[in-house]
Amino acid sequence: MEWADDGIILGTRRHGETSLIVEALTPGHGRHLGIVKGGRSRRMRGTLQPGNLVHLVWRARLEDHLGTYQIEPLEDRAAELIENRTVLAGFMTIAAHVRLLPERDPGPDLFEHFAATYDMLPGVLGAQAVAMFERDLLVALGFGLDLETCAATGSRNDLIYVSPKTGRAVSAEAGAPYADKMLPLPAFLRADMPEPGEGASAAALADAFRLTGHFLLRHVWLPRGVSPPAERERYIAQVTRI
Repeated sequence: MEWADDGIILGTRRHGETSLIVEALTPGHGRHLGIVKGGRSRRMRGTLQPGNLVHLVWRARLEDHLGTYQIEPLEDRAAELIENRTVLAGFMTIAAHVRLLPERDPGPDLFEHFAATYDMLPGVLGAQAVAMFERDLLVALGFGLDLETCAATGSRNDLIYVSPKTGRAVSAEAGAPYADKMLPLPAFLRADMPEPGEGASAAALADAFRLTGHFLLRHVWLPRGVSPPAERERYIAQVTRI
């Protein structure tokens, strides 16, 4: 078995004395692991840093084997992560989210969505992009939110709440009697991707991450018996600091 693809390195772990198991996200093969022989050498160290864009050739005797990688550098982006702790925390957050999805499953536009979010991290729209990535992650996991119409009236206007039970949007008028029990819905979460501008306020970002975090905890983390990523907590603290 053999294939070649470009990909973004998500992480590595030691394998034996000299090798590494490299985890990469690729357009055609999803999140995929492989052994890099000699990966701990000084020559390979810089190439195999998380965040770098690389060309991968994977080989294995059988498709379900771990297999080996041959890796060549394409774009060194790890330095940007090392120099900016907020960008690093954002990258580690979306990388942790990708690990919730099945290995070796590319999914619809998974790589493209991840790469677009990664590209936005250094800018003013980075935090919005991460919150939207979490919203879309819920869809990929089968727990998508309905933010298009009011659950009570069917209206598409003045949607400012989300029901914490159903994940459906609620208008200001319909939700007023239950406002203290509702989750605030930042307007930017209803768009497909961040729109050019100055970025959302710290309060809107906090509301967005509270919303996505509520449903990730309820439908994903608790049922799987896992904790929310520590990187996510650090990232939210950094981008919502006023």
